Amino acid sequence: MIFTDLETERLHLKSLAPSHREFIYEHFSDHGVNRYLYDAEPLADLQAADEIIAFYTRPEPRSQHRWILIRKSDGAMLGTCGFHYWNQGARVTDVGYDLKEAYQGSGYMREAMEEIIRFARQRMKVTQIRACIYTDNKKSIRLAEKLGFVPSDSDYYEVFRGEKYLHHVYVLRVDSDQE
Repeated sequence: MIFTDLETERLHLKSLAPSHREFIYEHFSDHGVNRYLYDAEPLADLQAADEIIAFYTRPEPRSQHRWILIRKSDGAMLGTCGFHYWNQGARVTDVGYDLKEAYQGSGYMREAMEEIIRFARQRMKVTQIRACIYTDNKKSIRLAEKLGFVPSDSDYYEVFRGEKYLHHVYVLRVDSDQE
């Protein structure tokens, strides 16, 4: 098993599990969380949460994984982060993250992302991590840049509800031999 729970100074990063069903439903039906997610409608029922959990908990080996950020001090579930797609042969993975608005600006996602970047480098042996970010999502862009991601020459439009939304692809090159 390659994917495991992780820990940071302030957070437990717990692998997504069926026990997180209510949180996933509540989280991905929240307008603030979904503001810049233009690839799926906000969740409308618990069955949709079950589908997300099933996707991220397929038996290993798999090319995707998601963690829930749980604050150590009080057990609050703050958001999620993880890998949408891992191309093992090319040593590349796509990352995504989302945080409840109440917890934004406190450094939680940066702390979590630093840990999963370390995990990707050391355990997954990737040399490149990509993040596809909607151009108006300034907070996400700032976080990616603080983590060392740089804009690539790749842009694409996500079509959602009949509208086109421009996304930039940000890239972080990592040396998997680093400690």
